[in-house]
Amino acid sequence: MALPRYDFHSRAGSWPEYFMTTLLKVQDITCHFDGNHVIEGLSLHMNRGDLCCLLGPSGCGKTTALRAIAGFESVVSGEIQLRGEVVSKAGYSLAPNKRRLGMVFQDYALFPHMNVRANICFGLNKKSHKEKKKISEELLELVGLGHLPGRYPHELSGGQQQRVALARALATEPDLILMDEPFSNLDVELRERLGLEVREIFRQKSIATILVTHDQHEAFALGDMVGIMNEGRIMQWDTPYNLYHEPMNRFVADFIGQGVFLNGKLLSHDTVETAIGKIKGNRAYQLPVGSAVEVLVRPDDVVSDHDSPLVGKIINKAFKGAETVYTLKLPTGDTVLSLFPSHHDHSVGDDVRIRLAVQHLVLFQKN
Repeated sequence: MALPRYDFHSRAGSWPEYFMTTLLKVQDITCHFDGNHVIEGLSLHMNRGDLCCLLGPSGCGKTTALRAIAGFESVVSGEIQLRGEVVSKAGYSLAPNKRRLGMVFQDYALFPHMNVRANICFGLNKKSHKEKKKISEELLELVGLGHLPGRYPHELSGGQQQRVALARALATEPDLILMDEPFSNLDVELRERLGLEVREIFRQKSIATILVTHDQHEAFALGDMVGIMNEGRIMQWDTPYNLYHEPMNRFVADFIGQGVFLNGKLLSHDTVETAIGKIKGNRAYQLPVGSAVEVLVRPDDVVSDHDSPLVGKIINKAFKGAETVYTLKLPTGDTVLSLFPSHHDHSVGDDVRIRLAVQHLVLFQKN
């Protein structure tokens, strides 16, 4: 779908200066619900045009964080700034409709008695009829629904309703759009396709976005930066690559991707002895030599090698299409996961020869 280019002339200053400007700053906020700390000491920073995700288990506070930024939840300490202006702090909250944000909800929140065009134009009360028509036509073409302006929500599929909700959020030309599990009601194929289309739209329109999701694949596919949340805090705010290969703590290492921890002994600051051999990594750890540690081994760290002396017995397999994830029991009794191309089809009970190919050393001191 061809997308219109963003008009930089409508922004003050040159475009590099505009995009380096801080848009959102959340500083050490705490939010309560029924006397409990749902958010505690949460901080994050976004520039204009950033696309970021909040990812974490159910109940970690990610939706509350989004609602606090939108102005639907108050903060009891800390503050939230938008465009350099304080919009939330203890005892003060700027009304949501004055924050100039776009919202896309999980249930789409379309007005059932309004057709598609009227839903998109809902927030454009100060525009003339001619302006509303022009804006709605442009946005309908942008989201691929130019042929459906007169339809009502009940006449649309879930994916079409989500596109209308997106167009409505874009209509007011916000600098920041907040999305709460926007694709969770869609089937997997449509969710992936629509997610990538939405990402391209936001990039073309140069709109910053925060997406709340519990789906790692979605967060990694869409987010430039991802915040891993747990118990009301951001455990790590980083690129998807770094979250996978360089987790900062045990929670992030456990939560992201697949993998197992092997017991080991630190031989030097970048080398560990394990029951299945030495692992030399890409980084040095400031732990005492000789420390007992646990080493994270991902499925892509264990590769097939017909010439290796190390043998693993397949005790489980999960076909993933282009790849198969095998659970292997080693002679030591340890188990590891290994990722094989799916045309290497082995059966449960087979022995396979493997070797470790750990390029990113991730370890934690054993308690």
